[in-house]
Amino acid sequence: MLIKFTKMQGLGNDFIVIDAVSHPVTLTLDQIRFLADRHFGVGCDQVLLIEPAQDRSMDFFYRIYNADGGEVEQCGNGARCFVRYVHDKGLTSKKEIVVGTISGKIHPRIEADGRISVGMGVPRFKPAEVPFVAEEESGSYLIDVDGEKLDVGVVSVGNPHVVVRVDDVANAPVTTLGRVLESHARFPRRVNVGFMEIVDRSHIRLRVYERGVGETLACGSGACAAMVVGKRQGLLENSVSVQLPGGSLLVQWPGGEETVRMTGPATHVFEGKIEL
Repeated sequence: MLIKFTKMQGLGNDFIVIDAVSHPVTLTLDQIRFLADRHFGVGCDQVLLIEPAQDRSMDFFYRIYNADGGEVEQCGNGARCFVRYVHDKGLTSKKEIVVGTISGKIHPRIEADGRISVGMGVPRFKPAEVPFVAEEESGSYLIDVDGEKLDVGVVSVGNPHVVVRVDDVANAPVTTLGRVLESHARFPRRVNVGFMEIVDRSHIRLRVYERGVGETLACGSGACAAMVVGKRQGLLENSVSVQLPGGSLLVQWPGGEETVRMTGPATHVFEGKIEL
């Protein structure tokens, strides 16, 4: 089977995007892993499969697969690349679209300056909605890691995130602690792990260990998760610049039952075909 694909990236978080609207495509676990492999395949953090809308309330549906082949609920950088792709490919002429995911609908749009913003939905803090094992909801939790108690924030922004505050993100134990927390017993579906350094109330630095991938250059949903955790704890303003290794995102959230909006770039890299 010969597959056409587009390679895209958002702040260095890279994707293989496949059009399953014009030509239906079904990928196996092994095929996804092969595509994502940087030595034997194309190489990416996630594979994005664009499908037709499932009902009239949306314009498209899309599926997100991590490099290990696991399907996940949400991807902020992927959402920005998604709307750039469908617009550039002529699949829609709308500047703002409604996209279905397995965790609900998102609302990406192309801004006047060419950047892409995405309404990521309302953050969820109830443990059962993350999911996270806890007796009751709290702004922060103590998690046992190798006999030590770690103070963390937990939230779902369509996918599960745990946020760890650090004094110096450059020297944070992203790989070692990230790997431990990703598969911690209190996260039944595993979790994305963010390491957040607060510079001031409108600026944070962030590194993210993504489940099924490892550390990436950027994580859009991770940026949203870090901002809303910091905002909820009274440490951040409504609008925050999030500096990631691959570049900066703007995340805005007024609090409560309002949606989180993330704004940043989405870039086409190249087109290709591969035999599966």
